Amino acid sequence: MADVTLDLVDRDEAVRGATRRDVFRKLAVGGTVVTGGLMIGGLPSVALGQKSARQDGEILNFALLLEFLESEFYVEAVSVGALSGDLLEFATVVRDHELAHVEFLQGALGGAAIAKPTFDFKGTTADPATFAATAQALEDTGVGAYNGQGSNLRRRTLPAAASVVSVEARHAAWIRRLNAGPGYPEGRTSYPAPTALDPLLSKAEVQRIVEDTGFITG
Repeated sequence: MADVTLDLVDRDEAVRGATRRDVFRKLAVGGTVVTGGLMIGGLPSVALGQKSARQDGEILNFALLLEFLESEFYVEAVSVGALSGDLLEFATVVRDHELAHVEFLQGALGGAAIAKPTFDFKGTTADPATFAATAQALEDTGVGAYNGQGSNLRRRTLPAAASVVSVEARHAAWIRRLNAGPGYPEGRTSYPAPTALDPLLSKAEVQRIVEDTGFITG
């Protein structure tokens, strides 16, 4: 499985002599620093209105916070050493993907990117079953969060976000397969693709889910 890298995103995407990453950075921050506030309950505030470069930047910082959360979760899970076999392979590959997502979003936002917060995963990475259940919840939430904000992005920014959420959806399917396959005793709700349409999570819904975990400590 190939890693997601900025080079893959940029390939064949020259626009007026600039790469997609360069263009995306300019579009996201609109030539200004989006101080778009950390933080209500640890998540960047997204005050949605008419589509704009500034709003794109706020949404991308919202996504960056979630990518920080996911990447640090997998970094810790691999380093703790409690995982083995298929779960360890999943955690290692997805760790690298999530770190690449962080790098991509930081590159897009430039100096407007939020700082990485601190985390306490409360022992969820030290037990394989707890790790697997938590990973599924995080991946499902991440897909819903990206989908929920997609319609608020300008058309020129949306493809870059879509290139991330499609990989997040594959992560969600992978961990669901590890958790319930091959028998799927809980039926359709435990399938890698449990529904025909994924839910769109609002910023408030994502904030509530993340706050309830207590993983973000500062």
